[in-house]
Order: sequence, then C-alpha cells, then structure tokens
Amino acid sequence: MKYRKKPVVIEAIQFNGRNSADIHEFCGEFVREPVGEEYLEIVTLEGIMRAQHGDYIIKGVKGEFYPCKPDVFEQTYELVEPFDARKTVIGQRLIEGFYD
Repeated sequence: MKYRKKPVVIEAIQFNGRNSADIHEFCGEFVREPVGEEYLEIVTLEGIMRAQHGDYIIKGVKGEFYPCKPDVFEQTYELVEPFDARKTVIGQRLIEGFYD
C-alpha cells in the first residue's frame, strides 16, 4: 500500500552556526550547546541527536523537537509564511539598538 503524508504546518529554524540564541529560544530546554563543538544537541523523543550547520530544527505536531538534514527538509516542506527577522532574538536586539 502507498501512503501520503498529511498536510501539517510545522515550525522550523535552520541552524547556521551563528544563531544558537534563536535556536535556544525556539527549543528551550530541549537544546544543548557542547563547549568547543560546532554542533548542537537536540533532545528528541528518541534520545539526543546532533544538529550540524545547515540542519533544520523542527518542532513536531506534539511539541517535540528534532533535527532534519537540509535536503530532506526541502523535499518534505515548503514555506507557508515569509521570514520575519523581527521575530528572532538577533532581530530584536538590532531593532532595540537602533531605537535606544
């Protein structure tokens, strides 16, 4: 038998190596940043998984988090709302810096 994935809207953020503050805001206690390493550890339902630069961190339908490789993400998901930098920690800091 064949199955089609149900159309579900998810939240995700791409790890670029410089946006760990945004990842921490997105995942809360479910992300770890090992000292001296260039990856993040994501606490998933299946255990701890690594997120490398370029990977997406997805918030699942039950509030769980997990990393996803960019090629798989791009084949599986499409953007439903445009990116708004004002919703990021760095964007807020820039805005506050401009208006202080």
